[in-house]
Amino acid sequence: MTTALFTRQDPRLGRFSLRPLDPAADAELLHRWVTHPKASFWLMQDADVERVASEYRQIAAHPHHDAFIGLHEDRPAFLVERYDPARVELAGLYPAQEGDVGMHFLCAPADTPLHGFTLAVITTVMEFLFADPATRRVVVEPDVRNTAVHRLNAAVGFEIAGRVKKPEKEAYLSFCGRDRFSAVRTTGAEHPEQPEPPEQPNEPTKRNEPTKATKPNEPNEPHEPAQGVHG
Repeated sequence: MTTALFTRQDPRLGRFSLRPLDPAADAELLHRWVTHPKASFWLMQDADVERVASEYRQIAAHPHHDAFIGLHEDRPAFLVERYDPARVELAGLYPAQEGDVGMHFLCAPADTPLHGFTLAVITTVMEFLFADPATRRVVVEPDVRNTAVHRLNAAVGFEIAGRVKKPEKEAYLSFCGRDRFSAVRTTGAEHPEQPEPPEQPNEPTKRNEPTKATKPNEPNEPHEPAQGVHG
């Protein structure tokens, strides 16, 4: 069994951990997750197993992008991607700073949703990223239409800086610094109101190959794949 890279004990839901993703061994598992109807913001609804494996082989070979399988009580339960936003996803689209790290995550579908699960997952992901002393700020770029993830991001301290247009979507560029995350975790204070996303045309989201999209997940339906990371 692969040794966990990071472990966090949640006071309510128990042990969460991350291990490296194996593109070959994990392809079928990932295929079930990313093609689930509630994972639409992940933009891989029509992918077959080989395409999923190929996508994650590319990520594994990329010097500025990597992926992990998240475990809950030692069972695979979520997917995490970490990337350098100055070189992947947001290259040339925002003024990058030293110590910026981008992320996406996706919760696996579950027969019985577990209350508070997605919040526990994003908290675990944030603690994993900030466990690296070089990380100063986490950057995400969720689709402006993904209202569920905006609420979830706000709950851990993300602040919306503005919009960016990408080939596959219009996104809210959002940041959460180390001090901000620590303050929210320590005080439990609610994040200030985020701007309400405007009505968007009812158009399918287009994937920008080979870049991965934002992160789908429902804060109120934990174990359901409605977020996608961040991104």
